[in-house]
Amino acid sequence: MKVWNFHEGEWIEGNPPLMRPMSHSFWLGSMVFDGARAYEGIAPDLDLHCARVIDSARNIGLAPFHSAEELLELCHEGLKHFDAQDELYIRPAYWAEEGFVDPDPETTRFCLTIHEAPMPEPKGAAITLSPFRRPTPETAPTHAKASCLYPHAGRALREAKARGFGNAVMLDALGNVAELATANLWLGKDGVARTPVPNGTFLNGITRQRVIKLFEEADVPVEETRLTYRDFLEADEVFSTGNYGKVMPVTRIEDRELQPGPLYKTARELYWDWSHSG
Repeated sequence: MKVWNFHEGEWIEGNPPLMRPMSHSFWLGSMVFDGARAYEGIAPDLDLHCARVIDSARNIGLAPFHSAEELLELCHEGLKHFDAQDELYIRPAYWAEEGFVDPDPETTRFCLTIHEAPMPEPKGAAITLSPFRRPTPETAPTHAKASCLYPHAGRALREAKARGFGNAVMLDALGNVAELATANLWLGKDGVARTPVPNGTFLNGITRQRVIKLFEEADVPVEETRLTYRDFLEADEVFSTGNYGKVMPVTRIEDRELQPGPLYKTARELYWDWSHSG
C-alpha cells in the first residue's frame, strides 16, 4: 500500500514511528482525526473535512496550529504523490504529547496521512441491532471525531460480524436509532427519505449533510427525525452515507431481504453528479 505522511515540515513515505511510549495519546487517547476521500480525480468536500478536524481538536482540548485553508493546501500538495485516478483516504490528525490525563494543548502534534484505499463496491450490507449504544455528550467526547470513540464502534462491529452481519445499528441512550457503527443511516418509506436527527450522540456526517442538500435541491422529500428500530424493520428501503463508501445500499436487515431502492439510487446518482460537477 502506497502511503505518504506530512509531519514536522516534511513528506515521509511509508509508516514511520511518530509516537513514543510516554506520548499522552499513546496511553491516554488524545487523538482526533478526519477522513476525506480522493477518487476519479476528485476530492469531494475536502475543505469541510479540513475544517472539522480543527474543530475536533479544539473540542478535545488540543491547540491545532493550522487554518482550514492551510490544511487544504497541504492535502492538495500530498495528492501530487499519487496518480490522479488513485482511490485514496486522506487523514489529518492531531494529538497531544504531554499532560496529566487532560492533554496539554501546548504539546499538540500533527500528521497528515494519505494512503491508497479502494472504494468499496455498492454490493449491499446486512445489518443487525447492536446491544451496544452510542454514548451521550455527557459521557464521551461525541462532539469530536476522536479516536477514543472507535473501540466502542469496533466492538459493535465485532459482535455483529460474529452473528453473520456486516454492520451494526447503534441506538442512543433513549433507544432511538443513532447510526451504524461506521456510517450514518437512512430509510425510505412511502417516497420520503428519513434519517435520525442529530442529537449529540453521533457526528452529523459531511456526506450525510451533502445528501440532504442534494435531496432538497432535487425536490426529493427528506426528513431529519426521531426513528426507532422498528421504523427500519418496516422501511421500504435502507441505505447509508459516510465518507468511506459515500452512499451504500443495505440489502438485509435481520432476516429481511431488501433491494437497493429508488431513494438510494437517487442519492448515489445525485452525489456522483454533484462531486464531478466542480
